[in-house]
Amino acid sequence: MAAESPAGESPSRGKRADAQRNRQTVLAAAAEVFVTSGVDAPIRQIAARAGVGMATIYRHFPTRADLVTAVYHHQIEECAEAGPNLLASAGSPFDALRQWIDLFVDFLVTKHGLADALQSDSDRFAALHAYFLDRLQPVCAQLLDAAAEAGDIRPGAQPYELMRGIGNLCIGRDNDPRYDPRRLIALLLQGLQRPHAS
Repeated sequence: MAAESPAGESPSRGKRADAQRNRQTVLAAAAEVFVTSGVDAPIRQIAARAGVGMATIYRHFPTRADLVTAVYHHQIEECAEAGPNLLASAGSPFDALRQWIDLFVDFLVTKHGLADALQSDSDRFAALHAYFLDRLQPVCAQLLDAAAEAGDIRPGAQPYELMRGIGNLCIGRDNDPRYDPRRLIALLLQGLQRPHAS
């Protein structure tokens, strides 16, 4: 019988929990670094941000493509889980939609360079894009439906079109410091609102 730790966990279960925490810390740090330095940022920069050694990163993610894919999977899940939580906590369904779109834009900004990073693995990129749509489109639809039912927005907005439009507005942000896609996205959201909605 395995010895139990003071918390009542077996040592192997404690090690697994530590490894999972390290993995989540690395994913969060990599996402932050990708925003500022792109997906080609040095692994040492990610390790320093995470407070772990480079060996820890390579143990979890043997290649850069593994790390990049895992970061985007992690962010897709966070964005998907945020939708229902925002609907439950925001002041109105439209507020929930606006806050979710803000998170979605944050995700799209970190997504810059994903295609280049996975260029040698088009199957991996295609699978990740399909996962992105499968997870986020229903969340966007739920938020749009709730806002329409509350009378906050006009009915009929299509989640795929909205997500695609927002994605297109985010293109080119890095190349022009005078361009802020969030201003145009705010105008897009205003256009969805019913005239009486504030």
